[in-house]
Amino acid sequence: MTLQADLFFSFRSPYSYLAVGRYRAMAEAYDLAITLRPVYPLAIRQPDFFERNHPNWLGYTLRDVLRVAQFEGIAFGAPRPDPIVQDLMTRTIAAEQPHIYRITRLGQAAARRGKGLAFAHEAAQLIWGGAEGWHEGEHLARAAARAGLDLAELDAEATAEAEALDAEIAANQAALEAAGHWGVPTLVFGGEPFFGQDRIAMAQWRMEQKGLVRRDA
Repeated sequence: MTLQADLFFSFRSPYSYLAVGRYRAMAEAYDLAITLRPVYPLAIRQPDFFERNHPNWLGYTLRDVLRVAQFEGIAFGAPRPDPIVQDLMTRTIAAEQPHIYRITRLGQAAARRGKGLAFAHEAAQLIWGGAEGWHEGEHLARAAARAGLDLAELDAEATAEAEALDAEIAANQAALEAAGHWGVPTLVFGGEPFFGQDRIAMAQWRMEQKGLVRRDA
């Protein structure tokens, strides 16, 4: 029987990027269905988060994500542009956010079609893989196509149904918190949350206890 899990994910989270490809590979190799549940990042939900955090937080995070990417052999580069418009010197979040609403709604529209995990992986590689201008030209259209989706269709839905998509995204955040966590990436399997890109092996271990098998077994 196919096992089911939910992956709570943010397009602004470098750790989400470092996890999503490995979870996609797991779902392709094993009899497992992972539903993408995109959420808005803390910069949107709690704009003062960065101001309240320890001054060392940002520097350590930047060092750590580079280290994880090197360790895992995952291409990594600072997003150009950042999905969140933010002054990194003052940590102030801009009132106008032209990127994060679009990409998160696109992710939820893809999830409606059962292709959220693939879309998130393809789009995250553009955002965090070192490409410049990921939001321009044909970059996202090609990423959507690699996930088996049509970007024009997704964009039309993201515009026409923005309120409904935002309600679904808010429900994703509520479901994450109901499962016992608040951050991303978090995989929830059998009601148990596994937070962080460093819990993937443990999540697989738990699934194997519940009967996870390879597709070619």
